Amino acid sequence: MTPGTALQLIMFDRFRQRSNDLEHIDIGDYTPEEYEGCIVELQRVNQWLGDARALRRSLLADIEQADLRKFSVLDVAAGSGELLRVAAAWARRNKRQGRFTALELNARSAKAVLEKSSAREGINSIRGDALRLPFADGSFDYSISSLFTHHLDDVEIVRVLEELNRVARRRIFIIDLHRHPIAYCLYRTVGRLVLHNRLLREDGALSILRSFKPQELIDLASQAGLDDIRLERRFPYRLVLSARANWIDPLDARWGRNNQQSPLTVHADHMDHAVSVGPAR
Repeated sequence: MTPGTALQLIMFDRFRQRSNDLEHIDIGDYTPEEYEGCIVELQRVNQWLGDARALRRSLLADIEQADLRKFSVLDVAAGSGELLRVAAAWARRNKRQGRFTALELNARSAKAVLEKSSAREGINSIRGDALRLPFADGSFDYSISSLFTHHLDDVEIVRVLEELNRVARRRIFIIDLHRHPIAYCLYRTVGRLVLHNRLLREDGALSILRSFKPQELIDLASQAGLDDIRLERRFPYRLVLSARANWIDPLDARWGRNNQQSPLTVHADHMDHAVSVGPAR
């Protein structure tokens, strides 16, 4: 075996399974200034790398296909709310009425949602835990999450998927990274040239190593008990998982056979960990 071949084997072996190394954003070893810069630069990265495009071809396409004139969306781990603003702008252009809620555990991000959103976009911001969503069952038509699940371990991911399923009435959508050697190499080379923020330069490459092969994401969705699981690949190296929500309308006769609790009751222990930041002004 030549040294070059051995190096290739070592390189590709890194992609056989998810990395367990933690990112700076998860450890918390960054300054407030670095985090502020990360919020600004991450918005540009998401625009360049297609998260908004993936949203249009998944969530917004489903709303259009169902011809919903009114709809509601919860974005879990919403960052600064960029994808909700994309959805709100689409709704205005298409003369549809949307109700948008961003949930963020990070206090600075929850505030950034409101700072960067206008009142006409109808976006609310709430601080809360993705593992214990402070909402009643079936509170939203759709629940989504983008570039969040790779920060979690498999057990936590299953729990988040269960919670997203619990609070949605129609479908859930997960957008995350495809763990692929080409994506990693491109980020390490191009990213060093165009990215200025340390968190993005260093965490971005690790995010790819922590992300998923398509079947891994499907298996996690199955463990969470999701139905009608679909997975699509989107350029560049994005995976979009969707599933039908298991929510049953309380007026449906099946409710009594499948639920012992009253419908639409907020989990009290979840509310203990939630704070309303408010609507955009």
